[in-house]
Amino acid sequence: MIPMARKGAVAASASLALCLAAAACSSSSSTSAAGGGTSTSASPSSVSVTISVTQFDRTFSAMTALKALASAGKGNVAVILPDTVTSARYVQFDAPYLTQALTQAGLSSSQFTVQNAQGNDATQLSDAQTAITKGATVLIMDPLDAGVGAQIETYAKAHGVAVIDYDRLTLGGSRQYYVSFNNVQVGKIIGQGFQACATDWKLSKPDVLVMKGDPTDNNATLFAQGYLGVLDPLFSGGSYVKAGEPAGTWTPSVALSEFQQNFTAHKNINSVLVPNDANAAPIIHYLQTKGVKAKTFPVTGQDATTIGLQNILAGYQCGTAYKPIYLEAQAAAALAMYLRAGKTPPSGLVNGSTQDTKANVAVPSVLLTPKWVTTANMASTVITDQFVKASQLCVGQYAAACQSAGIK
Repeated sequence: MIPMARKGAVAASASLALCLAAAACSSSSSTSAAGGGTSTSASPSSVSVTISVTQFDRTFSAMTALKALASAGKGNVAVILPDTVTSARYVQFDAPYLTQALTQAGLSSSQFTVQNAQGNDATQLSDAQTAITKGATVLIMDPLDAGVGAQIETYAKAHGVAVIDYDRLTLGGSRQYYVSFNNVQVGKIIGQGFQACATDWKLSKPDVLVMKGDPTDNNATLFAQGYLGVLDPLFSGGSYVKAGEPAGTWTPSVALSEFQQNFTAHKNINSVLVPNDANAAPIIHYLQTKGVKAKTFPVTGQDATTIGLQNILAGYQCGTAYKPIYLEAQAAAALAMYLRAGKTPPSGLVNGSTQDTKANVAVPSVLLTPKWVTTANMASTVITDQFVKASQLCVGQYAAACQSAGIK
């Protein structure tokens, strides 16, 4: 995200280690709760909870082990998402998954909020300030851009509020933790998927237009780092040709314009690496209007959107980088529960670090693993995860392709 990118799985559940001291079970104190009431809570120092990213799955059952932290914590958790335009994920998945994760972790509906800035920097800043005024002690924020993200984090720090960068790192920011998929790995599997597709579709010498996401989005930079790590040796070795590398965008109409300009100027272009499904869709439609046949012109994507998956089934898109958002939501919620309770998250949760190249600091991170989805594993990934419903995917012209892919 990209998106779904705007802006990439960890599976299987393991046993939870939950150890509460006896005193914690019997002692309580009155703390302020959201909405002006009071809640009974355990002493934070008496609570010990251990959780790992390997325990997150689509059942959300691991979150229940965090209820002791909910009792020990203070204040509200405020989630601030960026927009509803660049990716449908924030409405369809992030908001409901974060709500489910925080609820199963033991917070009541009055102890957290989930808002969307609707693509407006001023709104995102105002939402954060209002949430802090109303008692938020932790923010989970996916910044629209680094500028507003840094503003929010400066304000939060001045008010003693912890911040978790969600999905996109705020360059030059001051957050405590970062939660995302391993975005270099996301780019790497897109590059590898392109390479496999070019071979399968029998391109003798791929002449590739390499597209990017918005250059102001650090995720776009990391995606490009990943897929160029795969493709650059092929370009330098002469087996592939780089036809061009436009500036980049997460706006589909702009991506289409970038593609059309290069496609017109370079007649030998026979493939395009695109970093997300939303940008790929209008390009694929344009190629179809030009008479391009299925499985002749490789196009990549990310986010496992319905249109992206349908383009894969139809043979116009090689695959898509799938990021099970329910994992990301649980990781962010778990971090928030530790921070709200004044506890240090365990190493099984914080499993990596990400460099903030502007602030020149390594940010403790939860980094999750993406999957490359094609017709071969579509049924066992996005369909099994109920990320996309077969009833929505397998309509009209796609029904026969779904049947061939084992999707029912």
